[in-house]
Amino acid sequence: MKAALLVAYRLRGLLYFAAAAMLVTVALTARLPAGELLSGARGALAFTGLTVGAIALALIFFGARLVPICDSVTLTAPVTGRWLAVNSPATKVPSHGVRMYGQAYAVDLVYEPESGGDGTESIGIVRPPFGGRPAMREPSTFPAFGQPVRAMVSGEVVRASDWRRDHRSRSNILALLYLMCEGVIREIGGPGFIVGNHVTIRSDGGEFAVVGHLQRGSLAVRVGDRVRAGQLIARCGNSGNSTEPHVHAQLMDRASPWTGQGLPMAFEGVDMPATGEHMYAAVGVDPARKS
Repeated sequence: MKAALLVAYRLRGLLYFAAAAMLVTVALTARLPAGELLSGARGALAFTGLTVGAIALALIFFGARLVPICDSVTLTAPVTGRWLAVNSPATKVPSHGVRMYGQAYAVDLVYEPESGGDGTESIGIVRPPFGGRPAMREPSTFPAFGQPVRAMVSGEVVRASDWRRDHRSRSNILALLYLMCEGVIREIGGPGFIVGNHVTIRSDGGEFAVVGHLQRGSLAVRVGDRVRAGQLIARCGNSGNSTEPHVHAQLMDRASPWTGQGLPMAFEGVDMPATGEHMYAAVGVDPARKS
């Protein structure tokens, strides 16, 4: 019974999506001529959608306790330099408030290079503060935009996408509310429209490492390529459901975010920073190769 419930829990996203599609269909056909056959079909579809939606919500809210706790997997940090953690699993789990799309232990990293001092990391761009105007800034005005993103594991590239555009930031409360409305629309398109341009690598240990919100046209790898941990694979962008250019990193037990469960992760040589804390990462090596 528990095994069957775990399978259902993996499918909760697909069930939720199917329920939403059925209910949207009912709403869109509400003004069509109400023949007996159409009315009956619409009623059956609405009942099915509500039932499937209720099951999906029950799995979302109560199914997490069925998922076994796994040991943390040590990875190479996907970035180098000084980065601020946002939505960190070191602060709470699930880090993004939901476990959907394998995000339970995901972390968002925002580039904030050191300013002043010897200037060894300064790139001449200061991260704009949140609030005020303009509400939507060009992504190139953020220091993270275009920064190198590296493979967290050695393994094979199984998914790679970089066709989605880099949109403007959402830099104040009104713009953030707009992003929330956008997010509802993006959900219809599935997880690819949430995580934006991304690369998924299957590690030699069988885990799947994902980096997202990558810059359009920046991929340095393609599906089927063999990569090593620390290798340049893309650049930081602002694609998908993102307020500003940053790197989203997560580890899953499946290639598909529809069915994958998030796995705990740690970065080699760097403590996972809590939300609001910085980490400084050097170019790493594959932890599996260390003697």
